[in-house]
Amino acid sequence: MTTIPDHPPLLAVEHLSMRFGGLVAVNDVSFSARDREITAIIGPNGAGKTTVFNCLTGFYTPSVGRLTVTHSGGHWLLERMEAHRIARSARVARTFQNVRLFGGMSVLENLIVAQHTKLMRASGFTLAGLLGLPVYRRAERAAVDLARYWLDRVGLVDLADWQAGNLPYGAQRRLEIARAMCSEPRLLCLDEPAAGLNPRESAELSQLLTFIRDRHRIGVLLIEHDMSVVMTISDHLVVLDYGRKISEGPPALVRRDPAVIRAYLGEDEDGDGDGNRREGSGGW
Repeated sequence: MTTIPDHPPLLAVEHLSMRFGGLVAVNDVSFSARDREITAIIGPNGAGKTTVFNCLTGFYTPSVGRLTVTHSGGHWLLERMEAHRIARSARVARTFQNVRLFGGMSVLENLIVAQHTKLMRASGFTLAGLLGLPVYRRAERAAVDLARYWLDRVGLVDLADWQAGNLPYGAQRRLEIARAMCSEPRLLCLDEPAAGLNPRESAELSQLLTFIRDRHRIGVLLIEHDMSVVMTISDHLVVLDYGRKISEGPPALVRRDPAVIRAYLGEDEDGDGDGNRREGSGGW
């Protein structure tokens, strides 16, 4: 009987290390994230989670390691690419710990800007747009339609003309995810999207992310301290501590891993439970 090999993962991180002088922020970390799954990277503050994201999205060039995105019959080595090419060619989009919207633009304009590359191509890099040719008008209508689709999904249609900077904080968080989705990614990287949200907003976020996974059939890579979100929606967990991977697997398995319990509860090496909880570690 012939065994059919599994499809390669959407993202394969192999032996990733990131050093800043004598400081090792990430040390020989390997993991994978699959298409149509939500993979959460968790761990106490200072574990190296955002550094991993910065390596994946071109903000840092890794000291060591291979970062491969595979989809649509192609392979992209992220460690060799500039940030704009990672977003455009490898189709990796991200959000940040701190909201980074264009506060002076309208809500709708923020989503149109996310489609800048497509519109520039349709305009022949300005000429067709200046002349108002049909090919550009069609692309412009499609961009507005996509923006309105995502405004509807995040409940902001009625606020499309508001300045983004005037939105409530939770709405800004949802708009940032909508903006990332307007770039039509295959891998969506979200850096603490539930930070600062109340329980109702966190529940709405969980619904949005499962919708993105299930309806749009893409991979989601998530950094999050809110364990109520992580354990509800994640298909796979990767746990970091002091720059090293200490556990990986399904949520039900990871939460019982003694190494994870020690990292989150601060138990000492003898396991007597007298240590202190690490700051920002959240709860199970």
